Parts: sequence; C-alpha cells; structure tokens
Amino acid sequence: MLKTITPIDNTIYVERKFATSEEINNALTLSKKALIDWRHNPLEERKKIVSLFVEKFLANDKEVEEELCRQMGRPISQCNGEMKGFKERALYMIEKSNEALQNVVSKKNKEFDNFIAKEPLGTIFVIAPWNYPYNTSVNSIVPSLLAGNCVILKHSSQTPLCAEQLYKAARSSGLPDGVFQYLHLDHNSTSKIIEDKRIDHVLFTGSVSGGKQVKRSIGERFINAGLELGGKDPAYVRKDCNLDHAIENLADGVFYNSGQSCCGIERIYVDIEVYDHFIEGIKNFTEKYILDDPLKKETNLGPVVRLSAAQFIRDQIKDAISNGAQDIIDKNNFNISKDDNCYVSPSVLVNVDHSMKFMMDETFGPSVGIMKVYNEKEAEALMNDSPYGLTASIWTKDKEFALKFGKKIHTGTFFMNRCDYLDPGLAWTGVKDTGVGVTLSVLGFDHLTRAKSYHYRAV
Repeated sequence: MLKTITPIDNTIYVERKFATSEEINNALTLSKKALIDWRHNPLEERKKIVSLFVEKFLANDKEVEEELCRQMGRPISQCNGEMKGFKERALYMIEKSNEALQNVVSKKNKEFDNFIAKEPLGTIFVIAPWNYPYNTSVNSIVPSLLAGNCVILKHSSQTPLCAEQLYKAARSSGLPDGVFQYLHLDHNSTSKIIEDKRIDHVLFTGSVSGGKQVKRSIGERFINAGLELGGKDPAYVRKDCNLDHAIENLADGVFYNSGQSCCGIERIYVDIEVYDHFIEGIKNFTEKYILDDPLKKETNLGPVVRLSAAQFIRDQIKDAISNGAQDIIDKNNFNISKDDNCYVSPSVLVNVDHSMKFMMDETFGPSVGIMKVYNEKEAEALMNDSPYGLTASIWTKDKEFALKFGKKIHTGTFFMNRCDYLDPGLAWTGVKDTGVGVTLSVLGFDHLTRAKSYHYRAV
C-alpha cells in the first residue's frame, strides 16, 4: 500500500494500492496498441489535443495547488509558481514542435529527394520526482506526446495525486485511450517495467543512486535513458556585482522550496572585498523568512519533505559545525523547528571548506555554505571541485568576463546575475554525476525520436 505522509503534521494524507502485475501488463499492452495510431496522427492534430490537455490541467489550478502543498509541504503562496512554470514550458514546446520535428533535408533536386525523418521511439516510461512534480514531468510528457510517443508515468509516492491530476486532464482532452497512462508502483515493479521489452525509453529525475538503478535495470537492452540526478550548484559573487541584487536572488535560490531544488544554490564563493557586506546582507535577509505551516498565506518557508530528510540535513550541518563551521543565523526566529518535525530552520554556514560533506554532498535543504575567495582562479577551482554539474552562476556587471569564465565551469547551464530558473528555450542538461540527456528546447525532442533516413532517386 502506498502511503503519503504530509510533512505539515506527519499524518497520512493519501493512500493508494500499488499496481498489480496484471495492471502493469495491461498498461504496457494498451500503450503498444495505442501507439499504432497515435504515431501516425498528424502533428497538427497531436498539437491540438496536447494543447487542450494543458488547458484542462491549468483550469484546475486551485485544487492542484492545495494538493501540492499538502503532499510535499511547499508554501501555498508559492504553488502557483509551479503552475506558471508548467504553462510556460508546455506552450513553448507546443510552439516549437514543428521546428523541432521537421525533416532534415540532405539533398533535393530533380534527381534526388533525400531527407532524415524524426520518428517516435515508442512507449516512454517517465519516473517523476516529488520536489517539482509538475515542472519536471511536463519536460518529458508534453514533448514525448507531441513527437508521437505514448507515455506511462510513475510519480513519486510522495506526490501520487500529481499523476492522477495529469491523467484526468489527459482523458478530458481527448487523448486516445492508452496514449497517456499512470501507475502507482513500488521499487521492484518499477525495475521490472524498465526491464520489459515493451518500454522503449526511460526518463528519470531523482537521486544518483536511483539513476544507477535505472541503468542496472536497463541492463543489456539497447535503449537509452535520460537521467537528471543530483546537484550541488555554486555561485561566484564578484566584487563588481550589484550586491543587493545578488543577495536577494541568491537567498531565493537557496531557500525557495525549502532548498529542495535540483538547481538550488548550495555553495557560494564571494570575493574577499565584498565578503563581509555579503554575509551581513544574506544574514539579515534570511532571518526575515517565515517558517511555518505552508497552508498559511504569509508563510514563505515550509517543511522539508519527510522526517528522514530533515534529520539528514540537520546531521550534515552538525557535522560541519563540529569541524569548525559556524551558522550565522539566529535560530530564535524559527522556534517551530524541532528534531521531531519536518520544519528545518534556515542555515547559512561560514568557516566552511571542501573537506566537509556539507560542501561536497547534496544537502537538499534550506542551507548554504559560503567561502571567501581571493581571485577568479580560486573561484573556478572551487566551483569545479564537485561530482555534480547542473547549473552555476556568476554575479557581475562584466558580461565579457562572465562569458570567458563560464566556458571554464563544468556545468550544464551557466547563469549571469540569476539562478534557479529554467528557460524552456535552453537545453536542460547536466554533466558528471548530474546525469545524461537533454530536456526542453528544440534539442529535447531529439532524445525522444530516432533518425530514419529516406534516399529517393528519380530514374
């Protein structure tokens, strides 16, 4: 039995039965049957249906937002932001689908008509996480459907209602039976589906260990997987930056969604000339956060997802402090935080270094480590000293310097003067242990299709 414990008060919020072997087999069979017609449906027709799917989902925003808040603890005041992100990404991918899926012409004249077509892969298995349950899944679901694939969605056991909401919208939009399905699955059943020959591609967002399990389940099968895994994203604050802008935006990058963002800021390297001012500013900014019941409209910092996550964050911070780090935040402002609940007070740690797990391992909580640096070479070395590479940012007024510096940083996305945002027109990708593959942008469609060459000669 699937049981979702709400981090608001650690009570059971949702209970669902896991899919049986028969239900799993039926879903896979139905998907393959639906694929026969869906893949040959004209793109313009697929666009109409997918557009209606998006419209139907967004129309139910208030119910969706409250469910989201209760399932994973994000403040209700911030839940509409995910709906806006869902809309922005979905509409962009619909708009760009013609360009992304058009044939690539090799030669066209009186004698030859040669081109490369982009054909759907088949049935795509999407394994979505709880931290941004709609924004991560839309990256995969919408372009997959537009490309002519069928989708089976397995959502996190923390956010099962998200899968159900998406399915409800899909059915009411006229998507043919079997084109989009969901299954509530345990780990063993998830692995068995990946192993099944009826699955043609896997898209997974989650932990590094989860990504390794996906690869093991694929085994010797000749299919690919898109893996978006962990992050420990850094920022470099130069002395020429707009300091107030940097403080406000980096604080948001650290603490939004209680720090439970793959691309959340977890490390900040500050030029020694502005270090003291930056520390003072981010301390003052952080201590204004309201950590409380996420259903209250004034709350802007909610609980982390579960007790085990809260304990992990607290233990990592304690370990750093035992090794010389200092938390500069006054905890009296956050009395709701207790060892037996999911409300974790924000932490800003100084006197940290890369010998500490806190600066090397993903924390995924409302905390950040800040180090002073003396020059750009030191900043570069520290930013690259990580097993992860999802995003990185620089805060400066010098665009030319930022362009040169960005080329040296091992990351999937490099920002200047912002962080923690996905432009749907840019490829969302990572390097090192952050994973493989691309979502979003026109390039995202290439990972959901296979090339088929046509060589026509007139005689």
